Amino acid sequence: MASVRIRTRTGGEAGNVELDGATFGIEPNTAVMHQVVTAQLAARRSGTQSTKTRAEVRGGGAKPWAQKGTGRSRQGSIRSPQWRGGGVALGPKPRSYAQKTPKKMIQLALRSALSDRANEGQVVVVDAWGFEAPRTRDAVAVLSALGVEGRILVVAGRDDVNTWKSFANLPGVHVVSPGELNAYDVLVSDTVVFSRETLPACSPAAVDAEPAAATDATDAADATEPAASPTGDEEE
Repeated sequence: MASVRIRTRTGGEAGNVELDGATFGIEPNTAVMHQVVTAQLAARRSGTQSTKTRAEVRGGGAKPWAQKGTGRSRQGSIRSPQWRGGGVALGPKPRSYAQKTPKKMIQLALRSALSDRANEGQVVVVDAWGFEAPRTRDAVAVLSALGVEGRILVVAGRDDVNTWKSFANLPGVHVVSPGELNAYDVLVSDTVVFSRETLPACSPAAVDAEPAAATDATDAADATEPAASPTGDEEE
């Protein structure tokens, strides 16, 4: 797993942290990222565009002229698509552009995007934001001390109100909560900045392995103790 230095608000170092290999250390899947980002952008479309057909345009009930004898082409309504002010043939109607995407594919796209940023060295971890009050100039000073430029994605806790408000007026900074982190926001950002508390933790398998080892050690210790007598009397 890759190791990243933990930075302070003033740009100093506060130790190192190991990035989760299952989140930041996989081979990016370009095809999955493309499909997920396409579906995400499609879901943003409102789909409210609408045009009127010849049946919906007002007027045109009477036949403009006789079927024969005028020397002109036959017409049945002045609201036909070929007439000015008439209906639209094969025009757009309200629809949903949402695409169904499996959850595992969405998760793979996010992990691929984070791994791509980690490979480029564009993942920054801050010890703590620690804004005492919402102040934009403090947010600018922190980003300058961290040395990050361009489009920045800040991952902050949802209850960290001062951090959200401090970055709110910066046009090149987008703030999301850990639950809102997605592949599109990661890919369109030059740098992803986490705090220590919002950094994705180790995989559940790695976390569950430690208690299991401790349980085995406890069982081994219990096995070395002498078994109690069935009658409850101590052996002489």
